[in-house]
Amino acid sequence: MEYVVSESQEAAAAQDPLERARQINALIDDHQLAIADLSRERREVFEGLLHSGLTQLQIAEALGMSRSRVSQLLSAGVRPERALLGTGRLTVAIGGKHETGRPDGKPLAVLSAEALAAYDRIAELARSVGLSADHEIVPPPGMVKLNRPNLIVLTSPRLLPFVGQVLESDEHLGFAVDERGWYLVDKNADKEFRSPSDSGEPVDYAYIGRLPRPDGKGTFLYLAGIHGPGTAGAAHYLEGHLSEIYREVRGRRWSALITCSFDATTRQITSSDLLTPVYRHEGA
Repeated sequence: MEYVVSESQEAAAAQDPLERARQINALIDDHQLAIADLSRERREVFEGLLHSGLTQLQIAEALGMSRSRVSQLLSAGVRPERALLGTGRLTVAIGGKHETGRPDGKPLAVLSAEALAAYDRIAELARSVGLSADHEIVPPPGMVKLNRPNLIVLTSPRLLPFVGQVLESDEHLGFAVDERGWYLVDKNADKEFRSPSDSGEPVDYAYIGRLPRPDGKGTFLYLAGIHGPGTAGAAHYLEGHLSEIYREVRGRRWSALITCSFDATTRQITSSDLLTPVYRHEGA
């Protein structure tokens, strides 16, 4: 790989020891991420070959490996489904609200308990597949920076209106608002889904899917409920169905609507399920 050689030579040529150390560390981090991603892809290909009917022995013979090595690679390494979250350190951007009634009178962006619970689930899920995650609060008016890799965005277009514009690219599902408030729509089935929690029932609905970045250079994962419990419920569903969703969508853009139930007193999610099919986006 020529770029590896040239970058390594550049690092070696750096006169300042601290600068040389910085460049070497950056190179190692970049290559480790690349190796992890290739390992994930290799395991995914192996699993596909097994699913097509080949045995581990046949794969090993075709690749000049031992069967035990193929078995080791299938049981170790990076789980393929982690690609549904990202390929490196994740940033979880969460829409915040202004806290009112502060003694100093200064606005401060804070998170709802449900949004924080959603982040905690995603961070734990990331750790389980070998990734790490940090979060950032996006203060009103919700101008979140979407053009960056390994991004997950939480909360509805009510808090993040810019994301609402990107959602218009989804031909299947989306949010809408009228005099009665926010709701979700399935454009394929021509159905509206208004949150049962608006009528006092401890149930909410949510959107989950992968959307295009505005710069056209990638995608971001988006989870948003009509209300706070829906956002937490979307994270609950993702946590329990990561492998299942990945097998269905692989690297494509996709979206689905989720229904979730929660405890009316604690607001903790008790169950989550699909409200619509998982739609794969054409040409994505």
